[in-house]
Amino acid sequence: MSSTRSYGITGFGGYIPRLRMERSAIAAAHKWMAPSLRSAAKGRRAFCNWDEDALTMGVEAARDALNGTPAADIGKLVFASTTMPFADMLNASVIAGALELPKNLQALDIGQTQRAGTSALLAALADSSRPALVVASDRPRGKPASTQEIGFGAAAAAFTLGSENIVADLLGSASVTDSFVDHFRSSDNKYDYFWEERWIRDEGYLKIVPDAAALALADAGVNAAAIHHFIMPTPFKGVATALAKKLGLAAGCEADALDENCGYSGSAHGLLMLSHVLEKAKAGELILLIGFGQGCDALVLRVREAIADFKPARGVSGALTDAQSLDSYMRLLANEDGVEPEWGMRAEKNTKTALTEQYRSRDQVAGFVAGKCPHCGTIQFPQLAYCVNPACQKIATGFEQVPLRDVPCKVLTYTADWLSYHPAPPLYVGFVQFENGARLLMETVDINTQQLEVGTPLRVVFRIKEIDKGRGYRRYFWKTTPLEA
Repeated sequence: MSSTRSYGITGFGGYIPRLRMERSAIAAAHKWMAPSLRSAAKGRRAFCNWDEDALTMGVEAARDALNGTPAADIGKLVFASTTMPFADMLNASVIAGALELPKNLQALDIGQTQRAGTSALLAALADSSRPALVVASDRPRGKPASTQEIGFGAAAAAFTLGSENIVADLLGSASVTDSFVDHFRSSDNKYDYFWEERWIRDEGYLKIVPDAAALALADAGVNAAAIHHFIMPTPFKGVATALAKKLGLAAGCEADALDENCGYSGSAHGLLMLSHVLEKAKAGELILLIGFGQGCDALVLRVREAIADFKPARGVSGALTDAQSLDSYMRLLANEDGVEPEWGMRAEKNTKTALTEQYRSRDQVAGFVAGKCPHCGTIQFPQLAYCVNPACQKIATGFEQVPLRDVPCKVLTYTADWLSYHPAPPLYVGFVQFENGARLLMETVDINTQQLEVGTPLRVVFRIKEIDKGRGYRRYFWKTTPLEA
């Protein structure tokens, strides 16, 4: 068994929001009308903070996969999600700006299907003309008191593709299309409508997936018993095991569904599981990856020797352990737009974004790029018309461009503001000292009340800065968060 392809996965990473809701708290909130939820109350589910969405998670997953490697060679970006924040704007352009990807980049959004993640990866692997970045990110919402609310999660995964140092390559694949409707969400609704679980399992998964998997295995020239890792993303328990048995796969080859500390993350979940598998996989092992939704994608991947030399910055394993456990169900409900709290008059402010200024300053703001004075070495953000060092004050010509997003930093000063409007009070803000000498006033997020103090190590994260609810626009920027939850 060999492959003549010289193009494949060269890097991988993932991201799971730090906030995790105890499922027991969700079940307790609904026990007055849905006591049966107690049976699903084990573990925790990930959910986005108010300033996180599919784009911010996607940026963080891509940073994890790139692990500090310059992205100047990336020629194609594919972003997959069913919960993109913009309906008729290229969402991938936000990710490209944050990562400082080349301007001559080909960018594409893929959505409207639970197969978006696997289809994006499959399409990108089929085009070996340029190095690529594939990002899948989703935050599916479940109606309060539904099994989806307690079982869903939020996460993102990312993969770099290229012809050098390949960690996994595609041996074979197959796709089938079938109008089997297991669930749907109309364009004017925020919740999915699911049909009966037994019907979905017996008539959907157990009949559609085997056909696609058999075609992919035949295309790869691989016997089912040779598969080491079976990745079957689904919100239903027991489906992966039943399919593995029906396909004739080795016992126990089912990949961890990441249910205990994350939950089902929609179209991103298959790629999230793949990234997790690759963290532990060994050269020569075979992976069968499935994407289900109005048909099926099936990919047979082979792990290659370069897997021993690649490590993501944190990986899915690191994201799973970087958790902040919460039991306030109302926090989850507010973040998922399930309730509209009365925030008071301070929340009644105009947050309209000046798109002209946003465009003019995009090279600095989007990628968090500071300027370094060539005369005195002072680093400043934003870059002004002159050096801010009182002993220098030279005109800002020939400044070196210095990205700050990957520079280690720590708390210099901080305050917890309960008076200003903030969707997750209090607002933590203060000066952040960067290791390279830069010093900025920044917001710090995802912290415990006793966690912050002068000298606390921080890292920079990409988040929503403000939401213009009147016009539906989201403005993004960079914030800081403690290294550990």
